[in-house]
Amino acid sequence: MLKGIPGILSPDLLKILMEMGHGDEIVLADGNFPAASIANRLVRCDGHSTVDLLDAILKLFPLDSYVEAPVALMQVVPGDNVETPIWKDYEAIVKKYEPENNKFEYIERFAFYERAKKAYAVVATGEKALYANIILKKGVVVE
Repeated sequence: MLKGIPGILSPDLLKILMEMGHGDEIVLADGNFPAASIANRLVRCDGHSTVDLLDAILKLFPLDSYVEAPVALMQVVPGDNVETPIWKDYEAIVKKYEPENNKFEYIERFAFYERAKKAYAVVATGEKALYANIILKKGVVVE
């Protein structure tokens, strides 16, 4: 146990976050995402929500300020009648930790998969919400 580290962050996930450098990306994947077949490095966080993990990660993880949108979401497939209320939760969490640098981009499903294949790691969660996949681009720690 460590002080100040959210308990939801496993040793494996903390190691990944520490290894990542500026510009590296991490995917928080919902329960339907093909994480195991896409990931270069897979971290299992079954039973945890993407919202809780996002909040814990952004306490420690700066977003890239050198890109237009350091956060990416998978677009809803045209014709798929799905609501995405979880996106509002994501926006609130990102703004809480990144009041200036908090723009989102929306990526077509298969383009999202291709980008996820290049990510440093994919975190497989137990998130049940649809279209709850999110990519974070790491920035620079400035103290």
